[in-house]
Parts: sequence; structure tokens; C-alpha cells
Amino acid sequence: MVTIDTKELYEILEETPAEQNIMLAGKHGIGKSEIITKFFSEKGLKVVSLFLGQMSDPGDLIGLQKTSADGKTTEFLPPYWFPQDDTPVVLFLDELNRARQEVLQTIMDLALNRTLAGRKLPAGSRVISAVNSGEQYQLTELDPALVSRFNLYDFRPTVKDWLDWAKENSIDERVISFILKNPALLDSDGESEKDFPTLDKTPDRRGWEKVSKIIFGKSEPSRTTCKLMCGIVGVKVGLMFYNSLSKKASVTGRDVLTAFPRVKQQIEYLSLPELCEINKDIFNELNTHNLGENAIKMCSINCTGYFNLLQEKRFSQATEHFILQFSENNFKKANLFIVKYVPDLYNRLSHFIMKL
Repeated sequence: MVTIDTKELYEILEETPAEQNIMLAGKHGIGKSEIITKFFSEKGLKVVSLFLGQMSDPGDLIGLQKTSADGKTTEFLPPYWFPQDDTPVVLFLDELNRARQEVLQTIMDLALNRTLAGRKLPAGSRVISAVNSGEQYQLTELDPALVSRFNLYDFRPTVKDWLDWAKENSIDERVISFILKNPALLDSDGESEKDFPTLDKTPDRRGWEKVSKIIFGKSEPSRTTCKLMCGIVGVKVGLMFYNSLSKKASVTGRDVLTAFPRVKQQIEYLSLPELCEINKDIFNELNTHNLGENAIKMCSINCTGYFNLLQEKRFSQATEHFILQFSENNFKKANLFIVKYVPDLYNRLSHFIMKL
């Protein structure tokens, strides 16, 4: 099975013709349904999500039988979700491999002919399914003939995919910082909760979003909040995250000047106030320390790299704040350092100041 990340999934959704079906395999809580809904809704298409694992018989999918008007035959009432006009829809079949076998039989004609109980979906409609994969799930084995009706992909979004999404969706910065330092804990800690082997609780992306909402506006979460979080991401990981909240997690000016490549990714996810603190800290560091020849070269390269990052990521307010520290001349020694040892950066700062 071919593996794809979030960027590749968007490209596949864009390029796959409407008449071809897509099946996404992957763990729970990684954003399959959210991405499908967002992508097609932005294109003006209605997305109908059907949770097949909740359906007890085919009637839940195709509708109930009734006697025809002449009383000679039976027919099916259309289900609530079936389009009443010629407007195409995206039919998202979630939990496909949790459905009962008799429900799966109904899917065969839908996947092949876009037909359900004699009714045809409007032209241009799409059929997309999602399945969980892994031994930890209680699943129904899918018929190879059914699978053959879908283009099959193993969806594995990267940690960076989630970090980018988290920043765009206002996930608490403390959660983002924790995952930056512990990327393996985004989805699972790799161990079960040994006290409750049948009720394992490990972290997933959906869980971290819940944690973010729990700690929102709380500068010092209580022990009860800790237990609340442990119930979401598991005891081991919940305690690790709770303990991290009491530690200073931000990047310092010294970190930037001495180890910029190491902290570069973390900087990308910092807030404006944190970036402004780094700016001031950089000038303080340059203003208060006598640097040797090797340190001068390293700090020059890293200072330029940091300013480039602010521009590349379009952190315009943070960039202006950096320029302001230089222009106000409160850090004479730091300014002299930039003029003497980082002339290219000095010229760029001067150019910005002239435009202000």
C-alpha cells in the first residue's frame, strides 16, 4: 500500500477524477474526515458523512421499504441524506471496515455504479471511504472485490503536518512546544497502560486538541486538570506534559546566537510576544558579552539566519520589532557588532529603517 502525507493527500484529492473512488487507511484521530470535509466544502460540494460502523442493517443505508402506490410492488424510501436534485455530493463512508457484512454488500453497487437501491447519485458525485488499520482495532475483513473498487492509500500525516495545522488553528503554544520537543508522543508513547490492558489510552492528534482546550487560559493548571489530561492522552504522557508546564519552554536569545539550526523549527511556532522577547534577548546578549573570534563568526551567521527566518515566514511584526531594537540605539555595543561583523544585515536593516 502506498503511503501519503497531508500535502500529498490534498494533491490526490485534487487530481483524482470524480468517477474514481478513494479509500484512506490509517489510525484514528489523524484528521481523515476533517481534511475530506474541509477540502470539498471549500469547493462548494456538500459532504455527507456516514458512519457505517453504527448501521445495524442495509435499511439504515438504503432506506426503508414501502408498498408502491398501486400496492403491487415494494420500493425503498430515500434515506435522509440522498440528494433530492442533480447537485453532486461527496459521500464519505467512514469506518468502512467496521460495518456489518450485509451493509458492506450494499456498498458494492454504490462503489461501482454510484447506485443505491435503484437510485443513482448525481453526476459528478464522489465516493470516499476511510478505514482503520492495525491489530488494535476490532475490524470486519473487507472483500477484495470491494477494495478493488477504490484507489487505496495509507494516510500517515507527519508531525510537521500537525504542527502547521496546530499553529493555524490556535492550539495552545505549550502543547505545540511539547510536541516539538517530543514528536514521538504526538500519536503514541509506544506502551500500553499496564494497569488497564483492555483500556489502553495513548495520545493522538485529536486528544492533543482536547488538551489544548482544557488548559486554555490556565497559566498554572491544577492537579485535577492533570488528571483530566491523563484521561485524554494517557497517564504517562499526561504527567510528562503536566510537568513540562512548570518549566521555561521558550527559546532564548543565546539559543539563537549559539545554536540557531537546533532551535529553528521551534521558533517557527512561537507567538509574536515570544519572538519579541527573543529579539530583545539577542540584543542584550550582544550588548553584554565579549565574544571571541570563533563566537563572533558563529553569532554573525546565526543572527543573519534568524532575521532571514523572520522574513521567510512573513513574521512582519516580529521583523519590525527586531529593526526597532536596532534603530532605537539602546544597545550600542550590539549595534556596533552588527555594523562591524554583519555588514550585510546592517545594510538590510538600514534599508528598512529608511522605508519606515
